[in-house]
Parts: sequence; C-alpha cells; structure tokens
Amino acid sequence: MFRGSRVVRDGVLTPRQLRSSAWRRLFPDVYAHADVPVDHALRARAAASVLLPDAVVSGSSAAVLWGVDLVGPHDDVELTRAAGTHPVRVPGLRVRRTDLHPDVVWCRAGVRVLTPEASAASVAAALPPVDAVVALDRLVLSGVVELAAVRAAAGTLTGAGARRARTAAARADGLAQSPQETRLRLLLHASRLPRPIAQHRIRYGGREIARVDFGWPEQRVAVEYDGLWHAEPGQFARDRARLNRLTAAGWRIVFVTAADLHAPEHLLARIAAALAP
Repeated sequence: MFRGSRVVRDGVLTPRQLRSSAWRRLFPDVYAHADVPVDHALRARAAASVLLPDAVVSGSSAAVLWGVDLVGPHDDVELTRAAGTHPVRVPGLRVRRTDLHPDVVWCRAGVRVLTPEASAASVAAALPPVDAVVALDRLVLSGVVELAAVRAAAGTLTGAGARRARTAAARADGLAQSPQETRLRLLLHASRLPRPIAQHRIRYGGREIARVDFGWPEQRVAVEYDGLWHAEPGQFARDRARLNRLTAAGWRIVFVTAADLHAPEHLLARIAAALAP
C-alpha cells in the first residue's frame, strides 16, 4: 500500500502506469496492487498506515483487525484521531476526534488499534441497542475478549454513547452461537415469560444428551433457533437423532426461524403455550 503521489514524485511509476489495471485505488491517493484481495482489514490498514498515520483504528474496524467481521469489505473504516487535529472528510472513512489513553492503544497488523476491550466498548457505544448486544456477544464468543473486561471498559467511557455501551455490556452474555440467537434471547428477556437458561445442558440416563439454545428445566421445554447450518450434509439425520433423544427424555422443543423473529407476538404465544401446565 502506498501513496500514488509519492511514487510518481520519486519516479517509481508514471501517472499513466498508476492509472493502469495493475493498481487498485483504496482511498484518494492510496493504492495497492490489483492482485491483493480487498477486504475491510486491508482498507483499515491502508487508512491508518498510509492515509492518516497518526490515527488509531477503532470501533467495528478495530473488531475486524481482531478477527471478528462486524462490517463488510466496503463499509466505512472507523478511525480515531486526537481531539486537536483538523477534521478529515474522505469518502470511505469515518473519523472521530478524541484523546485516547495510551493504555487502550496497541499495535496490530502494523497499525495502531484499540485494545480488544476498548474496541468492544466503542462498538457498543456507536450501535443501536440490540445490534450492540449482538456485536458484543460475537466478540466474547470469539474469544477475542472476556465479558468482564468489556463491562469494565464500558464503565470507564464518558460522553456520547457511554450509557448505551454500559447497557449493552450488561445485557450481553457471550453465549449465543449466532446473531439471531442473541436477538431471540433479548426478545425472551423482554417478554413476560420466565427467563430461560441459555445453552442449557440436558442430562438423561446418567449422561448429557444435548445442549439446547434456551431451556426451562422445570417445564422440560426448550427453544432452538433453526439456522441455515441445519441444511449441511448429514445434519438432518443428526438433528433427528438428537430430537428423538430429547423427546425420550420428556422434553418439548419449540423451533424458531428468522421469519418467527419478525412476528414476535405469535412466537411468544407459541412458547407460552408450550410452557403452560
């Protein structure tokens, strides 16, 4: 990755060569070889190492550098610069200006980036409430950061989004296996239903026979989010055998799909009926 104006000035490339198909423009005056796959991590590194070397990769872009793809290849790169710097308006960038404590800035992939816990807190401060919890669950599940560290980092925030970050950190549990499971958990917690146990392990006949997404052990009712992974080869047979074991143990299973989450009243009514004596 390099500045086009610099290589032209130094005689490495001519303007015509720079405009050829051999090079790909990532940002104004920032280029990479056309054979290099463009993803969000590459664009974040280009922004922080070439375009604004005084900046720190933050927010969802920092999460990507830590290995959790919260944003897509062509979404805006999020950077943070010191409070006294001049505003920067570059297409494809979202630059925040605030002073960061040195303890929350590390070096990764050749650029300065917020620490995992500071990254998580900044993500939670910027996103809508449910999306923030989804993001935190993904970060915790990935092993990038521990939930206690996220809550501690959120507790130190001040200014816009600080309360939102603390609320999201309190609602996250890091157990959901998918974003939709987090959304389902938040729906269940916001309802009048008794709270289930997330990732409940069911034992029968002296051994563990299954782990369900959400379980009510007293009623022997479980809720399972039915995602696309169930279409994998051989998964149907495994699902059927697992369901047979749960049925033999006296459990009733309520399956939930993405469509059900768009009709929450009907879904909650189904679960309530299953829980009824």
